[in-house]
This record gives sequence, structure tokens and C-alpha cells, in this order.
Amino acid sequence: MSRAGNPFDYARRWWMRAILAASFLFLYFPIVALIAFSFNNSKRNINWRGFTLKYYEKAFANEALHDAFINSMIVASISTLVSTVLGAMLGILLYRFRFPLKGAYEGMVHLPIVIPEVCMGVALLAFFAAIKMPLGLTTITVSHIAFTIPFVAVVIRARMAGFDRSLEEAACDLGAGQWQVMRDITLPYLKPGLIAGAMLAFTLSLDDFVITFFTSGPGSTTFPIKIYSMVRFSVTPEVNAASTLLIVLTLGLTVVAMWVQSRGDGGAGARKEGA
Repeated sequence: MSRAGNPFDYARRWWMRAILAASFLFLYFPIVALIAFSFNNSKRNINWRGFTLKYYEKAFANEALHDAFINSMIVASISTLVSTVLGAMLGILLYRFRFPLKGAYEGMVHLPIVIPEVCMGVALLAFFAAIKMPLGLTTITVSHIAFTIPFVAVVIRARMAGFDRSLEEAACDLGAGQWQVMRDITLPYLKPGLIAGAMLAFTLSLDDFVITFFTSGPGSTTFPIKIYSMVRFSVTPEVNAASTLLIVLTLGLTVVAMWVQSRGDGGAGARKEGA
């Protein structure tokens, strides 16, 4: 019997579609509910009382939320820039070079991904206390750089796994130096990985709570910590509105990154066809 005529194929596809739909519902229904109740005309998120935008107005007028959001953007921007550069260098190092105890070193590099965040937060707090460094935005930024570098390194190394070394060798044979090869061959190939790693680092830094909680000080409240302090009293539509704005920002940055990546891939394809 042909595969198209197999009566079990339809049943198999039906179950797969049902499982896929249930998975998406489980993952995204809380987000959809949060966004929907941010427009609820009620101080309690129990019953729907009508549509309103007043809680968005309150969120925009909340100066404490403004300060916390600015702090989060500063920390996320600096940590993303530094961790992307260092993580890219680390990923290339782990892919390209062999050295003694490389396996142990690689395991230590990936340790921040494996260990619980609360353990890393306590360790960083003890470290800053040992060197007598006052807690604030600087300690938060350093901590975010420390735990986002491995994520960028993993993405870059995975990207380098499909790299053709003969391209670099051909460029060297044609007289290109190491920096020119890196600029014209390696970095354009790594562009999608760099964008993906930077977006991952930015997202992890922007919504981190546990490590930030341990390494923050007076006047360095970030957006997640501010949201947590508001939720401790009550989950109001104002909290939902602030969270919705953060979701929209994250999605917008993701769309922009995908657009930049697609333009980069399209340009590379056009150059390849022209060659």
C-alpha cells in the first residue's frame, strides 16, 4: 500500500497537530492572558470589567518604572556589547585551537549555563564583598556579562561548525593578512550567529531577576525587580501593562534582528551568485 493511501497517516497527523496545538496553548496562553488583562477596567485580574487604557497611562506616568526601565536598558546594552565581543572570541577559540586541558576549560566556560542562578548570585555577591566593591549598576553589569558570555560562545561555536576553512586559506594565498581575513571572510560568515548571540544575551540580561537581586544596591533597581516589588502587593493591570510593553519591546527587537539577518544572508547570496 502506498504511503498516501495509508489510513494511519491521517490519524498520525491528527494527533501530531493536536499535540502541537496543545503545546502552543500551554506556552503562549499565559502571555496572551497577561496582555488581555492589561486592558481590563478593574483593579483585580479576576473578572473582565471592560476595555480601558488607563493602566497604560499609569505605567507611563510611573517615574519609578521609568527609572527601573532605564537602568535595565543601560545594563542590558553594555553587557550585550561586551559579552558579544568576548563570547565571539571565546567561541572561535574553542572551535579553532587545541591546547592542554581544553575539555576541563570548556566545562568551566559552560558552568554558568548549568549551575542554578541562585548559586551564581550568591557567589557573585561573595566576590564583590571580598573585593569590597559597592553594589550598584556596575556590579549588576559585570554579573550579567559573566553569565551571558557562555551563551554567546555556544551560539558562535555552533555557527563555526559549518565554516569552510578553505575560504580563509584561499584568502591568505591571495595575500590577505589575518585581520583582513577576519574582517572580510570570518565576520561576515559569523554575522547571523553574532546577531543571535547578541539577542540572546540582551534578552537574558533584560529579564534577569535572581542574579540581579543579589548584586543590586540602593538606586540600582532594574525593571524585573521593580515588577516583583509591585507584584508582592497585588497583580494589578498596571503590572500587566508594564510587562506587555516589555514583551512588545522584545518582540520588536527580535523582528529587527531577523530582518537584518535576512538582508545579510540575501546580500551574501547575491554576491555568491555574482561571483
